[in-house]
Amino acid sequence: MPYPERTVTAPRLFYTDHYELPLPAGHRFPIEKYRLLREMLAADGKYTLEGAPMAEIATVELIHDKEYVRAFLEGRLSEAAIRRIGFPWSEGLVRRTLASVGSTLAATREALDCGWGGTLAGGTHHAFRGEGSGFCVFNDIAVAIAWLREEHGIRRAAVVDLDVHQGDGTAEIFREDADVLTLSVHCKNNFPLRKQKSRIDVELDAGVGDGIYLQSLEGVLPQVLAFQPEIIFYQSGVDGLAEDKLGKLSLTHNGLQERDRQVMKLAVKSGVPLVITLGGGYAEPIHLTAQAHANTFRVAREELGRS
Repeated sequence: MPYPERTVTAPRLFYTDHYELPLPAGHRFPIEKYRLLREMLAADGKYTLEGAPMAEIATVELIHDKEYVRAFLEGRLSEAAIRRIGFPWSEGLVRRTLASVGSTLAATREALDCGWGGTLAGGTHHAFRGEGSGFCVFNDIAVAIAWLREEHGIRRAAVVDLDVHQGDGTAEIFREDADVLTLSVHCKNNFPLRKQKSRIDVELDAGVGDGIYLQSLEGVLPQVLAFQPEIIFYQSGVDGLAEDKLGKLSLTHNGLQERDRQVMKLAVKSGVPLVITLGGGYAEPIHLTAQAHANTFRVAREELGRS
C-alpha cells in the first residue's frame, strides 16, 4: 500500500508528565527524563505536543487479566508484585500508567491517520498479561495491538523492540500469535535474567559498539518487511547508550540516530503506519537520555515527513 500523503502540519506527539508520578528520594528510576524530553522538543518548535488521555479500563483489559488490572487500580497488589514492578503504589502511579497506555493509543490513531505517530512515554515491554515487572505495569504496545484488532480489523502487526533489555512481556503475550512478529535486539547478559522467546531474538554481547550493532540490525530488518505487517510498533529505548548505567552496550548518539533511521526507512519501504514509543534510558547525566530520545523524533521528521 502507498505511504499516506504528508501534510504540512507539525507532527502531534503525546506526553504524560502532566500526571505527576511521586517517587521517593533516591529512587533509581529517572522520572525527570519525560519532562526534559518534552521541553527539548518544545524548544525545537517543530512539533505539536499534547497531553495524553488516560486509557479506558475496558481497553486495557483487552490484553491484561481483569483481576490483575483491578488489583492494581485499587491498590490491592501484593508487596511482592509491587516489588517486581519497581514503583511504590499510589493514585499518581495509576493515573500515569493509564496515561502511558493512552499516549500509545493516541499515537496509534495518529499513525493510522497520518502515517506515523509518537508518544513521549510507553514502550513498557516487561509487563505480562497478569503481572508487571521492570518499571512496567501495563504493556502499552500489546494493548494497542488488541485495540486495533477490536476497533479497526487490523490483524498483522510487527513490534521492533530495540531497547537494550529484551521485550520479554511482549514476547510472551504474543508467543502463540502467528499474526504478531516480535523482534528484540538486546544485550544478552542483562535484565531480564530469564528471557522469553520472541519471534526473532538478536542477542548481543556486552560492550558492543555502533558497528556490530548496526550491522546486526540491518541484517534482521528485512524479516520484518517479509512478514508484511499492517502496522509497525517501534520501541525505541535508548539504554544502549554508552553512558547508560543499566545498558551494558557502547552505542553513541550517532549510532542510535542511524539505528532510528534504519527503522524509519523500513517503515517507508513497507508503506505501513509506524508508531514510535519510548523505552528505557538511564544515562548519567540524565539529559543525555533525553537528548537521545529527542533525536529519535528528529530523525522521524526527517525520514517520515510532516516537517
